Amino acid sequence: QIDHADIKAMTAEIQKIGVNINQIAKRINETGRSYTDDMDELKRLMDEVWRLERRLLLQFKGLAK
Repeated sequence: QIDHADIKAMTAEIQKIGVNINQIAKRINETGRSYTDDMDELKRLMDEVWRLERRLLLQFKGLAK
């Protein structure tokens, strides 16, 4: 049995990253500058995605046994 809540949570985090990347790209195109806070937010979101991915992989590994 796979916990679909984890898959939904990971999908939501990936969507957040996509939105943030678009916002950062727009700001960089408008100003020609990037911002440390934006990069920190992306790193935080990516850490969450990797955490969720590890949890999902462990679930799949448990099903394969």
